[in-house]
Amino acid sequence: MSRTTHAPTTDASRTTDAAPVRRPRLIAVDAARGLALIGMIAVHILPAYDPETFEPTLQWSLFAGRAAALFALLAGMSLAFSSGGRTPHRGRALTATRAGLVVRALLIAAVGLSINQVMPSPAPALGILVYYGAFFLLAVPLLGLRRRTLAGTAAVLAVLGPVLVHVLGPALPAPAAANPTVGSVLAEPGAALAQVLLTGTYPAVPYLTFLCAGLLLGRTDLHEVVVRVRIAVLGVVLALGAWFVYWVLVLQAGGYDQLMRHTPWLSEDQIDEILVWGPSPDLPTSTWWWLLTPGPHSNTPVTLLMDLGTGLAVLGLFLLLARPNRLWTTLAAMGGRTLTLYSAHLLALAAAVHHEDRLLWFGVHVGVAAVLAVLWQRAFGQGPLERVIATAVRGTRRLVLGSTDRAAGSPRS
Repeated sequence: MSRTTHAPTTDASRTTDAAPVRRPRLIAVDAARGLALIGMIAVHILPAYDPETFEPTLQWSLFAGRAAALFALLAGMSLAFSSGGRTPHRGRALTATRAGLVVRALLIAAVGLSINQVMPSPAPALGILVYYGAFFLLAVPLLGLRRRTLAGTAAVLAVLGPVLVHVLGPALPAPAAANPTVGSVLAEPGAALAQVLLTGTYPAVPYLTFLCAGLLLGRTDLHEVVVRVRIAVLGVVLALGAWFVYWVLVLQAGGYDQLMRHTPWLSEDQIDEILVWGPSPDLPTSTWWWLLTPGPHSNTPVTLLMDLGTGLAVLGLFLLLARPNRLWTTLAAMGGRTLTLYSAHLLALAAAVHHEDRLLWFGVHVGVAAVLAVLWQRAFGQGPLERVIATAVRGTRRLVLGSTDRAAGSPRS
């Protein structure tokens, strides 16, 4: 997970021979990533429902699906920052950036596969790192696109991605494991590829919606207050609009009856469970009406747009409110080292010591992550995994550019 959150350099800085002028670091972007990390930890450890009322818990309602979407949105922003910001790289610099992104993607996927390999069965969490690597690989051709093209691509993918899952999903081979592992990739590469691209928990093709939106945001001037307000307002409108479409078409206009009619093997309670907690494991494909449902990880157009809207609203608010105080800097320290902290969190889950007192262990995971992030930032800067990957990416860029990184002047990833 990239930690780059510098704002893009100004156009003027690129037209002079002087050292490039860097704008202040956007603490809000790292802080939002820190919140996403806390959300993922909450979903992995805390209960999804109240055992007495069987109602979804607050943390499930807030973070299920949305934390992962926010991660992907911010990943797109980091890609924009590291590929030129408001002035995208062109020519050889763009080629070098793309080569570096391929290396980043492969290394992150390798970390994810290695962690999944040591996970017990059944897995205590569904990791996102292998999918993250696929996000980055698919984003390689997107780096040079203009903002209008990125906006159109995001809109198309929000619809086309779920349609491809709906149409192709039943015909694709079932994955060997809930999490892609080294063993499953070697044993059944076709099933593992289908899982990562279309049928898994975080399928890369639909999730490119968030990457495109993040790239678009990273090409704008995030230091302008009016831009920050627009991001927050757009997020609220998008999330409420998507939910309103679901409310009208499914709950009011007969869509729910169509779900029951075309999916007779599911009871009304089972359909309600999918709407609240998401599919387990796959969303039914018996009728197109399922594409209008909002369950977490359903990866329908409604879900994607609701999650994207929520992510935009959170980011906009963070951009407006974040200040260099202890709370924000702690969140930012966590968000700047999410690859290391998230990997450590998954490895801790593999020890399966959190089941007896979930609230306690949630506090332990978050508290330890916060303390380690702040101390490591003060002592060493980049997290250990982040540093290894950044070094490999820089080396790749230099190989493409020839001994000097002529992409200098853009923020480092």
